Amino acid sequence: MKHVVERVKVLRVDEVAKDFGKTVQVGDVEIALFRLKNGEFYAIENRCPHRGGVLVEGMVSGQHVFCPMHDWKIDVTTGKVQEPDHGCVNTYKVEVEGDDVYIVF
Repeated sequence: MKHVVERVKVLRVDEVAKDFGKTVQVGDVEIALFRLKNGEFYAIENRCPHRGGVLVEGMVSGQHVFCPMHDWKIDVTTGKVQEPDHGCVNTYKVEVEGDDVYIVF
């Protein structure tokens, strides 16, 4: 069985400041797209596994975002919650081509 890859343009590079995120909707999936200080983009599920906090509203520090509801620290590169808390969020592959940013499923 062949795996089908979907590549969806979600925004332009200059639409997200470094150390910030932006919510993008792809079909019925709400994604938090973050641009780190080094300019790299990472995409994760936009809901904290704890109580559903909107992660794109959290503060970005390094490669982590802090949930705005209860300060859970989530690694945007892996989706893993930092201990002593536990859990993870889905991650999505991001590709940048020229000035365009894509989510790949």
